[in-house]
Amino acid sequence: MKDQKKAYLFALATVAMWSTVATAFKLSLQYFQPVQLLLIAACTSALALLGIVARQGKLALLWEYLKARPFYYLTLGTLNPFLYYLLLFKAYDLLPAQQAQTLNYTWAITLSLLAVPFLGQTLRRRDGVAIVLGYFGALVIATKGDLFGLQFDSPLGVTLALGSTLIWAGYWILNTRNQGDPVVSLLLGFLISIPWIILATALLADFHMTAWQGWVGAIYVGLFEMGFAFVLWLLALRHATNTAPISNLIFISPFASLLLLRLLVGEEIHPATPVGLTLIIAALLIQQLKYGKRYRKVVRDDKPG
Repeated sequence: MKDQKKAYLFALATVAMWSTVATAFKLSLQYFQPVQLLLIAACTSALALLGIVARQGKLALLWEYLKARPFYYLTLGTLNPFLYYLLLFKAYDLLPAQQAQTLNYTWAITLSLLAVPFLGQTLRRRDGVAIVLGYFGALVIATKGDLFGLQFDSPLGVTLALGSTLIWAGYWILNTRNQGDPVVSLLLGFLISIPWIILATALLADFHMTAWQGWVGAIYVGLFEMGFAFVLWLLALRHATNTAPISNLIFISPFASLLLLRLLVGEEIHPATPVGLTLIIAALLIQQLKYGKRYRKVVRDDKPG
């Protein structure tokens, strides 16, 4: 049943969760390596999603989906959560969280470029403005406003943060071909990815994860970044009589996140960060004015970053 008030409540709860995750990433990475954080978070999220799917009586769909399209779901699970979060967590490890988070917001700009060959979209003048504005904002943030000096805190971190947007955009382009239940499909992706993550942990780190603070942070990330936020966002869209104001609430998240990073992590927010973030948000709003239903569905069925 449509209920705009419920939609707002679910959406605001989701935005509140997304606003905390950059802080949770950065605090957790003080105790765990990126792949270790990913391992615990992914297992936590898989267990949470498994409980939701079991409660809905849809467990049988897991095997049904995998049997029907094994390569498709293998690809989805490899992209997200495995490759996407592996790159993103490493970017957070190398960069100030304010930079990694805001650079990650350019994924929708990346999506507009990939949508040309893969979704048959055409780039118009407004798209060009949004792309230039969005990546200019990213450059402002990455260089802390020193555009001509082009000095980065970590060139590798910037590369990984922007590379994660390619993976995320590719993942959601593939999702446009997914007619299955979204929560079941997400769970299947997590179950497929866990063996990859275990192998990566053995190769890149180890399994000696004893710090309780890291466990608390990783479990929080698994529950609220990877699990419950996705389900609440779907509920918000399902109850909405008008999705436009609901989807625009996501733009509260990065600014709230900067405040939490200052208060809880102690990061000094560089003046260039809100400037660059504002440019990226403006670019995203310009995009929303143009695209049709199919593209908006890809953007709105997802988190911002």
